[in-house]
Amino acid sequence: MPEAPAAPGGTTRLNKRMAELGLCSRREADDWIARGWVKVDGAVATMGLQVAPQARIDIDPRARGQQREQVTILLHKPIGYVSGQAEDGHEPAVVLVQGRNRWKDDRSPHRFVPAQLKGLAPAGRLDIDSTGLLVLTQDGRVARQLIGEDSGVEKEYLVRVAFGAVSNDVQAAFPPQQLARLRHGLTLDGQALKPAKVDWQNPEQLRFVLTEGKKRQIRRMCELVGLKVVGLKRVRIGRITLGQLPLGQWRYLAPHERF
Repeated sequence: MPEAPAAPGGTTRLNKRMAELGLCSRREADDWIARGWVKVDGAVATMGLQVAPQARIDIDPRARGQQREQVTILLHKPIGYVSGQAEDGHEPAVVLVQGRNRWKDDRSPHRFVPAQLKGLAPAGRLDIDSTGLLVLTQDGRVARQLIGEDSGVEKEYLVRVAFGAVSNDVQAAFPPQQLARLRHGLTLDGQALKPAKVDWQNPEQLRFVLTEGKKRQIRRMCELVGLKVVGLKRVRIGRITLGQLPLGQWRYLAPHERF
């Protein structure tokens, strides 16, 4: 949806301003405003209110309590599951978020209850034929941080590749100038890609670090330079690593952890 034009006098719609300040997501802001939990300069806010940059925004403690109950889940997604809604007969990864699939070494104080599945949505994609770290969250602040327009959070991937008929010691056969193009110089969907960190992890596997997430981006990047992706695994998002989390299992993002 296109951005609404700026309001006269440099004001901003209240829900957008609250999201910009990192208080909550726009959807949460609308919910809080509807409940009467938001005051602007001492007065209870109304839906659609425009606010000046210096406006004082106060949040009812009940909103903060509701926010503290929201969970963010880290899942080691297997191949064969889609990140979001079910499609083409394939199940969404969220079906794996069940009590019996919780990692036994999860030290989070959270106790799993089915209500935590309500509004739990992926913050970023991971293709059906890819595996690794997938973030599912109820918290709009986390979603904005990871997939918002201004997000610059790094995502790290290990990518096994083949080059034509070469599947062993691909590094020796792959031209260095093409590796340079992977790092910077490729275009997808008519847009130049942001610079990426791309290095050989071993002779058959590349390590990619991206700060954007176009659909099937790594696979399409590789195709442009003659590589075929044989396997793809996401191992890090920001400061959060996949670590020892077993395939098909999940854990909570701990209160002290930050992306």
